[in-house]
Amino acid sequence: MKKLLLCCLMLSLKAVCYAEEGTPPQERYILVIHGGAGTITKQNMTPEKEAAYTAVLKEALITGYKLLKAGKSSVDAVEATIKVMEDSPLFNAGKGAVFTHDGKNEMDAAIMNGKSLQAGAVAGVTTVKNPIAAAKAVMEKSEHVMLAGRGAEQFAKDAGLEIVDPKYFWTQERWDALQKVLKTDSTRTKPEHSYTPAGKLGIENVDNKFGTVGAVALDRNGNLAAGTSTGGMTNKKYGRIGDSPIIGAGTYANNKTAAVSCTGWGEYYIRDVAAYDLSAMMEYKGISLDLAAKTVIEKIGILGGSGGLIALDQAGHAVMPFNTEGMYRGTITEDGQIDIEIYKPQ
Repeated sequence: MKKLLLCCLMLSLKAVCYAEEGTPPQERYILVIHGGAGTITKQNMTPEKEAAYTAVLKEALITGYKLLKAGKSSVDAVEATIKVMEDSPLFNAGKGAVFTHDGKNEMDAAIMNGKSLQAGAVAGVTTVKNPIAAAKAVMEKSEHVMLAGRGAEQFAKDAGLEIVDPKYFWTQERWDALQKVLKTDSTRTKPEHSYTPAGKLGIENVDNKFGTVGAVALDRNGNLAAGTSTGGMTNKKYGRIGDSPIIGAGTYANNKTAAVSCTGWGEYYIRDVAAYDLSAMMEYKGISLDLAAKTVIEKIGILGGSGGLIALDQAGHAVMPFNTEGMYRGTITEDGQIDIEIYKPQ
């Protein structure tokens, strides 16, 4: 009887702890991905297109999962996962990259190792088939963190990466989107859902849909990694670079805290140093991954920005907050359970 009472008491105390913390036992996630956040609603999505997005997200998750289960590093898993999305015309990265004002595809990418804090990034590349592979090469084969433009392309070629004709990145949907924007273009360019003071030159993104892709992973050795790849924003000018390749803004990983990949209106993520901000709140204030992530997105919103992020900590806890109508996102647990979502929770 005493043993029974003791057991009941322990269970009760455990239940109280969960109630007070507000965090019941969670599944251990090892890979989390996103395919961009923005005005993504079920009303504007056909069943066929939804199925196509879901299929690519699932393929990306399975690709990274197989590497992690085989004992490969989180860095390798992140690279392979993102390459799947870069090779799909559905996402604004690699093959599906949007067009600049001058009718070019200029891509950015970054990757970071949470164990060593090594990082690599490329910006404004036009001939590298998989920018995330170039970012990884910069991290592993150079003394630098970020390379840009022709220099980054030459480095990628010297590193043995696949180089393609810029025509490879041309897609009808992205070209049509640029033509639509150009009809209403002006020197005061901006995302149409926001206010930009008169006289400022910038960006116009009429469809308000950011298709940046990213992945965060946790390997068998407890090491985290994060990666992000993007084609930027439709009709961008002046060699604009967003947050994705900037370590600490759109991409960050630290075994002490979390791996983070962001998507959205990059200027605000840069100004808020969003990815590192999440990590710093966890490290210096000791707050949870969930609260840190929510706080970052709230701060982005207060500034006037929009988007989301994915983050994963060393315990396998995952979060995917966003302040837009939707965000392509998916997770896979250590036992292989896949969950893919697109729209805002009802």
